[in-house]
Amino acid sequence: MNRNTLFGGAYAVAFFSFLFGPLVIMVITAFNSSKFPRVVPWECFTTGWFGELFGNQRLMDGLLNSVIIGAGVVALAVPIGLAGALALSELPSKLRATLYTVLILPILIPGVVLGISTIVLWGQISRGFGAGGLYNGYFLTIVGQITFISAYAMLVFIARLQRFDATQTEAALDLGATPGQAFRKILLPFMAPAIGSAAFITLLASFENYNTTVFTVLSESTFTTALASKVRHGTDPSLSALAVIIITITLVGALTNEAYQRRKEAEMGGRASRSPLYANPVTRALTHPGVVFAILVGIIAVVSFAGSRHDSSMCEAAVLQEKLDRQEELRAAQKARIEAEQKQQSTLPKSNSAFGGAFGGLGGATPAPESAEPAAPKPESPSAFGGAFGGITAPKLEE
Repeated sequence: MNRNTLFGGAYAVAFFSFLFGPLVIMVITAFNSSKFPRVVPWECFTTGWFGELFGNQRLMDGLLNSVIIGAGVVALAVPIGLAGALALSELPSKLRATLYTVLILPILIPGVVLGISTIVLWGQISRGFGAGGLYNGYFLTIVGQITFISAYAMLVFIARLQRFDATQTEAALDLGATPGQAFRKILLPFMAPAIGSAAFITLLASFENYNTTVFTVLSESTFTTALASKVRHGTDPSLSALAVIIITITLVGALTNEAYQRRKEAEMGGRASRSPLYANPVTRALTHPGVVFAILVGIIAVVSFAGSRHDSSMCEAAVLQEKLDRQEELRAAQKARIEAEQKQQSTLPKSNSAFGGAFGGLGGATPAPESAEPAAPKPESPSAFGGAFGGITAPKLEE
């Protein structure tokens, strides 16, 4: 093995670890009974965090709101994006560049600015015309998201239109078809894959949008805003359970789409009749996208049912008792240490200082030893201050 191969392998391992490491960790933490998302120490295998996720009423309400808003965004953003793409394909080059800049500009504007401007604009319109229904969280969020999500759809349609042969519609018009018929029977079927892709992209963009939605949704909440609020107030493995659900849905969609694309390529290339994979009726049926999707859904249903039947209460009770015993041991050790310190302090000699020996190390005055003879009385000071300044010899007054 040469040095380049070793370096390439190490780089690939580091790259995929960085890319998929967090996903693997979240999948593991979704099935750990620990109250905090962690891989080690492992406590008990549990599926209770999925129930915790579905039992969160705010998240479920936010999910329903996101579905409603996403459907509205798809219904409006896809036609707007298609219209923008068709307009760009029919305009002269100079005017096309100007219109393209105008249509693509909302993507470059921060979402916070779009959210605030949407509230201000429609607030003025609703007050000016007395249409209070326009100042609604659903309506404002759909309008605010359309301003930039429709540009995503337009980019998808532009890429598809670059492969379209315009002579097909011209021939249809020459044969007596109306523009509407040419659009419905020629252009629209050609754009069908792009329409599906644009709808999927706009739906995902609507679901994950936060910056604009947090201002326009008003008193309601979407799934993203509710999730962000939950993270701010403290996280738990139910978010890892959400990640597992998203990863599972993504894998099912990716595998089904891969089966569809391979089957389509084989049929278009004429390899379906020659390939043993598609010649055998059993393998041909098993590789059908619908069958692949049904098999994957069935596997997920069986695994979910088996996981729901698993009872981790005994394991969790044992772990809890172990933690309580450990806390009791630590409490007993701390109590013994405090008693030892108090006993050690009680054996120290007591100080006669008025401060309890706090300044014993500073060399305080030592009491004089008792003498057999009484000390001679000090002469009285003629000073009016009673000898307070005895160390200072007063000058004698001359007679």
